[in-house]
Amino acid sequence: MPAACVALAVAFLFGAMIGPAGPAWWRVPAELLDHLPFVRIDSGATELQSTVLWEIRMPRVVLAGIVGAMLSLAGASFQGVFRNPLVDPYLLGVAAGAGLGATLIFVVGRSTSQSWPVDPLPLAAFIGGLVAVLLTYTVGAGFGASRNPTTLVLAGVAVTSLTTAVQTFMLQKNTDVVRQVYSWILGRLSSATWGDVRLVLPYVVVSGAVLLAHRRLLDVLRVGEDEAQSLGARVDRIRLTVVIAATLGTSAVVSVSGLIGFVGIVVPHLVRLLAGASYRRLLPLSILAGAAFLIVADIPGRVLSDPAETPIGVVTAFLGAPFFILVLRSRQSEAR
Repeated sequence: MPAACVALAVAFLFGAMIGPAGPAWWRVPAELLDHLPFVRIDSGATELQSTVLWEIRMPRVVLAGIVGAMLSLAGASFQGVFRNPLVDPYLLGVAAGAGLGATLIFVVGRSTSQSWPVDPLPLAAFIGGLVAVLLTYTVGAGFGASRNPTTLVLAGVAVTSLTTAVQTFMLQKNTDVVRQVYSWILGRLSSATWGDVRLVLPYVVVSGAVLLAHRRLLDVLRVGEDEAQSLGARVDRIRLTVVIAATLGTSAVVSVSGLIGFVGIVVPHLVRLLAGASYRRLLPLSILAGAAFLIVADIPGRVLSDPAETPIGVVTAFLGAPFFILVLRSRQSEAR
């Protein structure tokens, strides 16, 4: 745990120090310390540079940490409740539903919603993700998902296919928004604001608290559902609670960051390799490691295509896809 906290602190510092604009990297630590209570240090940064740091870089770093922590925690929780280390936070159609909601807003036109008290894009993505998961649960329940969790996963595949088909049809009819939609789908943190942080933080805190409260019960599920029930665990209630909490948090962060893949698979696996499979340690460490991972993964996107940016979803895919292949290979070797 101390090592994970140090890694997060280092990632946070590097995330704040690197950027195409703002103060030079060596001025950032002093600028951060200057904002601590009872500490006064002259960083030498101009007012404009300080504004860039606190209004552009910092909300981006903080939001990256929140998104990474929630996706990692949700991924580890899904893997525990379905007893499958290869599932991810988008399992039940969250990504497809959020993408459809975002596409709808791009098609309608965000400029027509100036009178809204909040930005309609994250709101539509959030609602789309929740509706997709609700539809998945409704379909799965009709075919015995309470008795067989695999049925729920298959229902998620069906709902994902349906929502993706609707999204593709909408894009075909509105080709002028294809670039905007795919920019959002590939994930983006470049437009992060403190408003985005305030928007998602309550959902992440509530979801995280519920999932952490169930970490001992997830350890009980590791022995098998029948054995867990014989020990007094109410498996159906545990599964439903964990899925709802993980989905709520995932929908919230996806609504402001777009679809960032592989975080919910890569980070929990790395934590398992280093700290063991017990969910009492896995979930808290996944929060810290996920936050650090996404903050670091966001750095190359700022500098690789300067002055443009590489979508963070592309960076995480480059990192995550080879790791995912290695995981599949190791599992195949174990099966032999």
